[in-house]
Amino acid sequence: MGLKSALSKPFAAWVVKQISKWKYNAVAAQEQTLVRLVKNARHTAFGKDHQFTSINNYQDFKAQVPIRDYEGLKTYIDRVVGGEEDVLWKGKPQYFAKTSGTTSGVKYIPISKESMLEHIKAARNALLTYVHETGKADFVNGKMIFLQGSPVLSIKNGIKTGRLSGIVAHLVPAYLQKNRLPSYKTNCIEDWEQKVDAIVEETINQDMTLISGIPPWVQMYFDRLSQQSSGKKIKDIFKNFSLFVYGGVNYEPYRAKIEASIGKKIDSIETYPASEGFIAYQDSQQSQGLLLLANSGMFYEFIPADEYYNENPTRLSLGEVELDKNYALILNTNAGLWGYSIGDTVKFVSLNPYKIIVTGRIKHFISAFGEHVIGEEVEQALLSVANDENVEITEFTVAPQVNPAEGELPYHEWFIEFAKEPVDLKSFSKKVDQALQQKNIYYYDLIEGNVLQPLIIRSLQRDSFVNYMRSQGKLGGQNKVPRLSNDRKIAEELVQYIM
Repeated sequence: MGLKSALSKPFAAWVVKQISKWKYNAVAAQEQTLVRLVKNARHTAFGKDHQFTSINNYQDFKAQVPIRDYEGLKTYIDRVVGGEEDVLWKGKPQYFAKTSGTTSGVKYIPISKESMLEHIKAARNALLTYVHETGKADFVNGKMIFLQGSPVLSIKNGIKTGRLSGIVAHLVPAYLQKNRLPSYKTNCIEDWEQKVDAIVEETINQDMTLISGIPPWVQMYFDRLSQQSSGKKIKDIFKNFSLFVYGGVNYEPYRAKIEASIGKKIDSIETYPASEGFIAYQDSQQSQGLLLLANSGMFYEFIPADEYYNENPTRLSLGEVELDKNYALILNTNAGLWGYSIGDTVKFVSLNPYKIIVTGRIKHFISAFGEHVIGEEVEQALLSVANDENVEITEFTVAPQVNPAEGELPYHEWFIEFAKEPVDLKSFSKKVDQALQQKNIYYYDLIEGNVLQPLIIRSLQRDSFVNYMRSQGKLGGQNKVPRLSNDRKIAEELVQYIM
């Protein structure tokens, strides 16, 4: 056992003890967090505009602070970007996380010194809780790779600006720097395919023990590694590779192919970081769900997903949520985001402690006919059948076909790139459709009522989604293909790749 792994175990035990102080008292931790947030921001422009001095509890807070998305907060954020102090949070942000917006173009998410510390602490604690539970710490002695965006930062009115993953690259603890790959020079390569090739060259002869990234881009890395080593499995290239850390998308659609590439099952840790804050991570290999970080400088609110577009939707604090209900997640953060709709939907799978799964995006659904099918439903329907029939999925997306050929009923059109195709695509499609009907009663009613015909699957050529993302200038990094669209913008681009 190396020195680092030996030291990590008592440190992990101490960290888990600290976590347990709020883990089973999360509602109280959230109440205290709200008080601290409001107190620290009462003299900001936002705090004055929303009478923070009169807020004493959550009911007061709801009365003063409306729900907003980025567009709703943009007038305040623009002032922050312009260099003004004490707008949303005290002083100026330490960083801006630069992300892509759908209606506002580039979005600048403020990151304060306090919120950045919570990002780093959460990433560390995700690994340490794993060490404590499993006793496995040898991975800290080997090389670790984090597939991420470029660490090159620009300056916006004196504030460092870049992708979140690029910002975090500058803040990796010193004790991990020697273990960390790729090199800074390689990490700065903007073209994703060139970057992956350079990463392969740097790592193929290293003792990689931990690999982290968004699953589809990790799969590309694995594919390139295998090509460079005459088809070897990853377990034969990296004999001590023992831990996969991922986030950004649901892993299940990628699991079979990634494990096939590795050549064995491997421990994994799911994380839920966002530019707005590190929200949750998997704290156990034995139970479902991600531990909601109730003591990390963020106060969470939850709106029942089916009420999200109502004029006055129900707003719930943590103590009011229920199991197995879909909620839109709302953040109030120690970087100055208030009543902020992050756009994600979550479901609680445990209330003691509070654990969630990410079920999709508020804007990623299909309801062209009133069915309101969500990401969790299509993923579970597809994977349940694929697992039964030993079918492997590389990537997929779904869109409505509202104007089919004359004489046909409308339908949901599924574009799937298979790593291992079904023996009978029509039979496979029928089973997926039946599984979706069982998941969504509205979809079932539309099929039974002959409003819709059963779904149709289009099998796509190899690398179709890579080629699509390349054509959109979104290959690699933190970019993800939406699983569901209520329009046909993506579908029309993918038609050219149909087998």
